[in-house]
Amino acid sequence: MSLVAKQRRAIILVSGGLDSATCLAIAKSQGYDCYALSFDYGQRHRAELVAAEVVSASLGAKAHKVIKLGLADIGGSALTDLAIDVPTAPSEGVPVTYVPARNTVFLYLALGWAEVMEAYDIFIGVNAVDYSGYPDCRPEFIQAFEAVANLATKAGVEGRRFSIHTPLIHWSKADIVQRGIALGVDYSQTVSCYSADDDGHACGECDSCRLRAAGFVTAGVPDPTHYVGQD
Repeated sequence: MSLVAKQRRAIILVSGGLDSATCLAIAKSQGYDCYALSFDYGQRHRAELVAAEVVSASLGAKAHKVIKLGLADIGGSALTDLAIDVPTAPSEGVPVTYVPARNTVFLYLALGWAEVMEAYDIFIGVNAVDYSGYPDCRPEFIQAFEAVANLATKAGVEGRRFSIHTPLIHWSKADIVQRGIALGVDYSQTVSCYSADDDGHACGECDSCRLRAAGFVTAGVPDPTHYVGQD
């Protein structure tokens, strides 16, 4: 890989979960200087933000920025409205854990930081295989956002092209786990649970927990997740 490629900057959306940690590791392995971006958006727990900080440092991010948002002010999701229970059984259609416009908002803010940093690559760990039916995890959405990014920015109209990278989008959860293990990701540092406690212990029952656990089983990798009641 050339010296120029090694010096390229990238913004990586890091939630603190399994997918985003793997995405950060992939970007780092491709020679990018990685700048991690997380959001305190009014989610049910802060354990994932603690995990995001730990993961970003562990995987060598150059910086980790946390932006505070008020998505809880509009509600509409079990992840931002404590009056809506997190489901423990699969549901039809888009589940109540979908946060309205979340990835759109996240990517626009990542784009703003990217333009300031002259970082023309943005990585997001969305997945369209083992996912919960969220419309903002689909390839069509990413393609549309990339087009907007290159129309709506000073850098874009001056000829610099932004690229939205989704390395996990067509992988199964097992594929993601295996790739992360190969890249040295310590998944015990990550928190994926929708209802994790203050110490990051996972409930083991929500959709995110089920997908994560199945991924480790299929990958043939011991599950390092800290579950409630284990320790």
